Amino acid sequence: MATTRSAHTVWEGNLLEGNGVVTFDSSGAIGEQPVTWASRAQEANGKTSPEELIAAAHSSCFSMAFSNILNKAGTPPTKLITSADVSFQPGEGITGIHLTVEGTVPGVDEAAFQAAAEEAKVGCPVSQALKATPITLTAKLA
Repeated sequence: MATTRSAHTVWEGNLLEGNGVVTFDSSGAIGEQPVTWASRAQEANGKTSPEELIAAAHSSCFSMAFSNILNKAGTPPTKLITSADVSFQPGEGITGIHLTVEGTVPGVDEAAFQAAAEEAKVGCPVSQALKATPITLTAKLA
């Protein structure tokens, strides 16, 4: 079954001095989040950015894909801890994404873990949507 998830942003003012609020319409689980140019290009100061939202989406998507790949191989993970670092350069845009995962996976060796992690990096739907951006990976067994 296909699904659609929605969010919206209300922005007021110009780029450099304005501000916005992101609302997660589909779930309401996160609540409204403030966003500004400064939170994107400088320090977060308690506000989010498009890159942080992409990082959240990518880390969760990768974790789901990786878990599924490991499970299909007969070695379901006990735990996966994934982070995504999305780099943004004003004037250039998003310049790269680095995924880092540490996993507890009984019965899997390092080579199989690395291969499954690479498969998840390439195949997860968020990676597919962002394939024009360089995506790197560091994966290690706990």
